[in-house]
Amino acid sequence: MEQREYKRTHPWIAFSLDLTNASYRLWMLLGEAQSKCRHISGVPLRPGDAEKLHKLFLVRGARATTAIEGNTLTEDEVRRIVDDDLQLPPSRAYLKREVENIVSACNAIASGVSSPEQSGSDLTVEEILDYNSVVLENLPLKEDIVPGEIRTFPVVAGGYRGAPAQECRLLLEKLCIWLNDPDSFHLGERNKIAAGLLKAVIAHLYLVWIHPFGDGNGRVARLLEFRLLLEAGAPSPAAHLFSNHYNDTREEYYRHLELSWRKSDGVLSFLEYALEGFVDQLEDQIVQIRHSQIEGAWENYIHTQFADTAPEKRRKKMLLALSAEKGPVPKNRVLLLDTELASMYEGKTMKTMTRDLSDLEKRGLIVEEKNLVRPAKERILAFLPVLKPDMVPELLGLSEIARTP
Repeated sequence: MEQREYKRTHPWIAFSLDLTNASYRLWMLLGEAQSKCRHISGVPLRPGDAEKLHKLFLVRGARATTAIEGNTLTEDEVRRIVDDDLQLPPSRAYLKREVENIVSACNAIASGVSSPEQSGSDLTVEEILDYNSVVLENLPLKEDIVPGEIRTFPVVAGGYRGAPAQECRLLLEKLCIWLNDPDSFHLGERNKIAAGLLKAVIAHLYLVWIHPFGDGNGRVARLLEFRLLLEAGAPSPAAHLFSNHYNDTREEYYRHLELSWRKSDGVLSFLEYALEGFVDQLEDQIVQIRHSQIEGAWENYIHTQFADTAPEKRRKKMLLALSAEKGPVPKNRVLLLDTELASMYEGKTMKTMTRDLSDLEKRGLIVEEKNLVRPAKERILAFLPVLKPDMVPELLGLSEIARTP
């Protein structure tokens, strides 16, 4: 039987993963990543905060996966694209289109995974081709590159030569069979997210190793990661984090990509590199979620502190307005924070406002310093479990809330 050419030219494309020599650190990162994903998935947020978190990491993910390929748009510009609020001159229009293509692909993948009709369906070669078609849609390309079609010519990317063109479809078929096999990455019923993390990173590597397209291979690889993470049960904001990590550490990303096929332990090294960044960014997400929960708890606490009288309603409105600000507010600008608050003080003297501020301070609900006032949100920390004081900022990322007057 004639041996396939890729086995001679690309022996590392073997459709197997040997974790025998995986370091304890890799396993610890995998467990921590799974645990954090579960925690994020099970945390209810206020609808507005949940939407903001989803959009924030969609924006960052779309920017990251295009920035790796040279797209120069800023995070704010990408956010405006997601909001359909950015116009660019013709010379830069392709940058916007690149981002729109990724956003469209991510939304379609997320919709498919969450759909009862499509959820759990096997990955197919046609879907991988479709991802490439979406990624490259309406972009300026070289003549021999056709979106959604496997290349018919050899390619070299950064010194790496892609697999033989005539065997790319076969390799994609083998990749899909391997990824779809429930035994390929099985770590037990309790570790489906951990298995999905392994599968996602390995799928990324194999897609890049095969390099089946004339362009867009990296973006398709990162879309595969996104899909496989969602299918494993990772929350949607977390599913973008590998792309963010690769972009933030671009030189290391390319270095580890090269090591992944050059060295015998290169795959394990890439896994450890990817998981370390993933865990770091999950921690950042958890800090944001905790901030949201602290804000919600503080707002609920405010509503329990005031009686149903006109003076108390003014003070509650004042405290809510101060709580919506990012920092301390000069005393003489407090009434400018909210039109409804200002209307409550119509016909009243400044003494009334000063008396109300003094009342809030005596009750420990605000802190006044050097003619500035701020809400005493640190009171919420009293409702946390007993913690060593210096652990509060470290564990909760609440240094600005935990500060004392």
